[in-house]
Amino acid sequence: MGDLERELRHLSAWLDTPEPPDVTARVRVRLGTPAPRRRRWRSLAAVALVALLVALLPPTRAAIADVVTGLLRFAGVSIATSTAPTPPGGTASPLPGQRTVVLDEAQRAVRFPIRLPAMLGTPEQVLVADPDATGRYRVATLLYDGGALRVDAFDGRLDLAFHKEVTPPGANWVQVNGDFAVWVDGPHALSYVDRAGGIRRETARLAGSTLIWQDNDVSYRLEGTLTKAEAIEIARSLG
Repeated sequence: MGDLERELRHLSAWLDTPEPPDVTARVRVRLGTPAPRRRRWRSLAAVALVALLVALLPPTRAAIADVVTGLLRFAGVSIATSTAPTPPGGTASPLPGQRTVVLDEAQRAVRFPIRLPAMLGTPEQVLVADPDATGRYRVATLLYDGGALRVDAFDGRLDLAFHKEVTPPGANWVQVNGDFAVWVDGPHALSYVDRAGGIRRETARLAGSTLIWQDNDVSYRLEGTLTKAEAIEIARSLG
């Protein structure tokens, strides 16, 4: 049961479900089952849960979808389906602590390697945002084409960093270098999620088509006026 328990612990961090009511006493009365058999029943239920998740979802440990609430969490990004999203109005606020730096300084300012897509080359502008208490930044952004094309990179081992609201069918599964990725086709509302887990609505803006993927514990958002095929090719060219 060691591998199963580890999988369940990992899955539980991604499931967005309410606290269940305490029904222990009622279950004991109804079942009258001895403790060893109850433990065996819970083990079988855990196996069934994992089997169901594997059947419904792509085989990646970084993605769990809550089919009841329509919430998907993948590679540090939450995606919520909405029947009538309202595009953000006005000018979005920058991310917390955001500043412009040169590429070498950005590399020293974050805890992960900044890799450039070979198909895009050297960025026109580099941003870092959301420093921690030690001064290390959480997000590095590479801007191209006057800012119309951007790559956000952030530590995928951290909690959520971005929140998207899309209309059905919303997000679709694709592959980048044999691993699962998420493609959001068309404009959608995008907000930043701060270190406390709060959605920073003042940063909300209307984002373009986006590809989301993860490589070596670093998460990426490629956003711009791109087709799905173009976005995947750019992601594959990451140096």
